[in-house]
Amino acid sequence: MSKTDPIPAGYPHVNPNLCVDGAGDAIEFYTGVFGFTERMRMEGPPGKVAHCELQLGDSIVMVADEFPDMGFFAPPKYGGSPQSLMIYVPDVDAVHQAALDAGATSVREPENQFYGDRSATVKDPWGHSWTLATHVEDVSPEEMERRMAAWGGG
Repeated sequence: MSKTDPIPAGYPHVNPNLCVDGAGDAIEFYTGVFGFTERMRMEGPPGKVAHCELQLGDSIVMVADEFPDMGFFAPPKYGGSPQSLMIYVPDVDAVHQAALDAGATSVREPENQFYGDRSATVKDPWGHSWTLATHVEDVSPEEMERRMAAWGGG
């Protein structure tokens, strides 16, 4: 008898699973704006996506429509979402603007951070927050600690 690997080949150990009301449109947004590629999609009842896998680099994000009978609700049901996804992109300013142009709202404008990233945060039209970042500087742990102290006022 062969042993099956408990982690399927081609999957990282952690895979966010986003619930949205309008998965087809959200998938189009995530692929068009953030650069994800669609690995696979399983259609559910008419007009619904039961499961979709999107890949960006070595990361996978799963997306599906709401299924209230299964207790699977999008962020508006709860008044928002407590978590945020963070992705590295080649040009944070361009992706931030593309997200806004595609209907996202800016939570935080692009800005250089003390730890060496230029980052911004947007909320997509389905209620999920995305921190976008471009690494712009390698910062030593000592310098990062110094900058953080200065940033925090002490």
